[in-house]
Amino acid sequence: QVQLVESGGGLVQPGGSLRLSCVASGFPMDSYAIGWFRQAPGKEREEVSCVSSNGQYTTSAASVKGRFTISKDISKNAVYLQMHGLKLEDTAVYYCARGPTWAAMCRLHEIFYGYWGKGTQVTVSS
Repeated sequence: QVQLVESGGGLVQPGGSLRLSCVASGFPMDSYAIGWFRQAPGKEREEVSCVSSNGQYTTSAASVKGRFTISKDISKNAVYLQMHGLKLEDTAVYYCARGPTWAAMCRLHEIFYGYWGKGTQVTVSS
């Protein structure tokens, strides 16, 4: 059974940092691209970052580029989202999702992602 479980969310002040984790079961992380997405209250879900199945290729949305870093740890079957310089507008529920078997690329569009976790809340507030 494919399962993705996010953790690491919480309350942080503007400018602070958090690291989100996405642990997978039921499939090997090194065979699939993984994406992070987020949804703020009253807004549509939007893409954040993705990583290829081999972990070598990543891409991020312009809104988080330079502040967020996605990485994959095959030994732990996990993907992480390291977030620095958090802003009020980063407040959202963050989801990880499984994409296709893209070996050396990934695309940031949720249409490609078929399995989703339940999300973890990130709140940036002073």
